[in-house]
Amino acid sequence: MIGIVGIVVIFVMVFGGFTIAGGKLGVVLEALPHEMIIIGGAAFGAFLLSNDFASVKQSLGAVGRVFKGVRWKPADYRDLLCLLFELIRLARQNPVGLEEHIENPGESSIFGRYPRIRADHEAVDLICDTLRSASMNYDDPHQVEEVLDKRMEIRLHHALHPSHALQGIADALPALGIVAAVLGVIKTMGSIDQPPEILGKMIGSALVGTFLGVFLAYGIVGPCGTRLKMVTEQDAHFYQLIREVLIANLYNHPTNICIEVGRQNAPHNVRPSFTMLEEALRAVKQEAA
Repeated sequence: MIGIVGIVVIFVMVFGGFTIAGGKLGVVLEALPHEMIIIGGAAFGAFLLSNDFASVKQSLGAVGRVFKGVRWKPADYRDLLCLLFELIRLARQNPVGLEEHIENPGESSIFGRYPRIRADHEAVDLICDTLRSASMNYDDPHQVEEVLDKRMEIRLHHALHPSHALQGIADALPALGIVAAVLGVIKTMGSIDQPPEILGKMIGSALVGTFLGVFLAYGIVGPCGTRLKMVTEQDAHFYQLIREVLIANLYNHPTNICIEVGRQNAPHNVRPSFTMLEEALRAVKQEAA
C-alpha cells in the first residue's frame, strides 16, 4: 500500500508542479506514447538480452513484492519456532520417528500444522536437509554450519537477482531517454523549414524523451529496485532463523535454549515476545500429549 502511495505522490508532485508553473501537459501527453515505445521497449529488450529465461521469469514474478511487502509476518516467525521445537524434540526423543517427517514433509502431520511454511519449498528443504545431516552423526558440527553458511549465501545471492535487474534497468533508462531525444531532434531537423511554433512543439516533444528516461529511472524503477532489495533482505531473516536454531541444536543445547536463540535472532519488528512464544509452545505440547 505504501508503495502505491509513493507513486501517487511522485506523479502529483512532478506533474502538478509542472502545471502550476505554467507548463502545458498536452505536449508531454502527446509525445508520451511514442517516447514510451522507444524507451520502454528498448529497456525491456535490454533486460531480455542481459538475463536468461529463468532470471526473467524470477524478476517479473518478484515485481509484485514491491507493493505486497515482506512475505513473512510476525505470526510466521512464531509458527516457525513452534515447528522447529516440535521437530527438534522429536529428533531427540525418537530419531527413527523423525524420518517420516523429513523424508516426506508434504505428508507430515507436523509440517501440516503450519501450511504457510510447508508451502515454501526452500524453507522446508533447508529444515529437512539440515536435520538429515544432523542424523548422520557428523563428528564436527562446524561441517554442517559451514555448509549452511554457503547455502544461505547462495540463496540470498539468487533472491537478490530481481532487485539487481531492476537497478540495471534504472541505470540504463537515462541513456535510453537521450537516445529517444536524439531521434526526436533528428526528426525536427528534417522539418527545419517549418514555422517556429511547429519547430518549438517538435523540440519539446523530443525533450520529453530525456525527461521520461530520467523520471522513470530515479522516480519509479530505481526506487522499486531499492524497495525489492530491502524486502528480500528482510525475508532472508526467516531462513537465517532456521540456521540459528538448527546450529544450536547441533551443539546439543536444550531444546528450549535452541528456540530462544532463534527468537532473539529474529528482527525486532517480527520477533515474538517471550510470553507469546511460551504460550504457543505450551499449546504445542498439549496438542502432542
